[in-house]
Amino acid sequence: MKEGQVYLLLGLCVLFWSGNFVLGRFVSSEMQAVELAFFRWLFVVILTIPLLFKIDIKKVIKVYKENFLFLSFLAFIGITLFNTLVYIALHTTTATNALLINSIIPILILILSFLILKTKISKLQTIGILLSTFGVIFLVLKGNLSSIFHLEFTKGDLWIIASSITWATYSTLIKLKPKALTHLELFILIVYVGFIFLLPWYLIQGYSIQRELTILQNNWYFFVYVSVFASLTSFYLWHLGIEEIGAEKTGQFTHLMPLFGASLAFIFLDEIPHLYHLIGALFIGVGIYLSLFIKKQKYNT
Repeated sequence: MKEGQVYLLLGLCVLFWSGNFVLGRFVSSEMQAVELAFFRWLFVVILTIPLLFKIDIKKVIKVYKENFLFLSFLAFIGITLFNTLVYIALHTTTATNALLINSIIPILILILSFLILKTKISKLQTIGILLSTFGVIFLVLKGNLSSIFHLEFTKGDLWIIASSITWATYSTLIKLKPKALTHLELFILIVYVGFIFLLPWYLIQGYSIQRELTILQNNWYFFVYVSVFASLTSFYLWHLGIEEIGAEKTGQFTHLMPLFGASLAFIFLDEIPHLYHLIGALFIGVGIYLSLFIKKQKYNT
């Protein structure tokens, strides 16, 4: 697959995830984080049942047994833990703080890729990541950098930090997946194992059947969206990106989330864009360009 196509698909992946954050904040007052995560992945499990007939289940089970600890750990942090932590955080932290803290993911991936995968990072890539990180900070602070000293951190911010570390770890380690597994086989395995880990966490909460039926009836649109777009589609595209261009480059695309978030707010919430949106977008665009394209051009000359 051409790199340009990979970049486009990763852009769609992050766009869908941005919608997940927006909708997640919108429905967080109606249900708890564990419920959000449980029904999200329950829908995914149901939707992927037909795909079980398109994969070699015996091979997948064999590979899982051979790599039990590693694949179980990936499933736990990628499916069971990450989104649950995000939903927990959205109950007690502001959008500004969440976006600001979330912007450390590419840097964490860069560090972990260097330490674990021994990935070589060029100076231009480092500069690019720093520039796009600054763009995110500038955007979420609405152009007033001095306001960073007046941010009030809550317990939810700690959950966002934990979720960022979790996702950066997952994105780095997924590169070490068993070669015998295709992207589709890996995704289905991770989803099913992660859902099994999530199930007792959900059951121990003791929710009533009537409560859960009401939640499903009132929020079916949310679960359809996060299952089809923010889960099935986005997770597959993210894995594809890591496989094709590496974890450190793929991680850069998370910096697009504040831009997409602002765009979605403009379209659906009638929020007017400001100059700081343009300036922040400029830094993010230059940063992504440096980290993704400059190195490639250098080797082609």
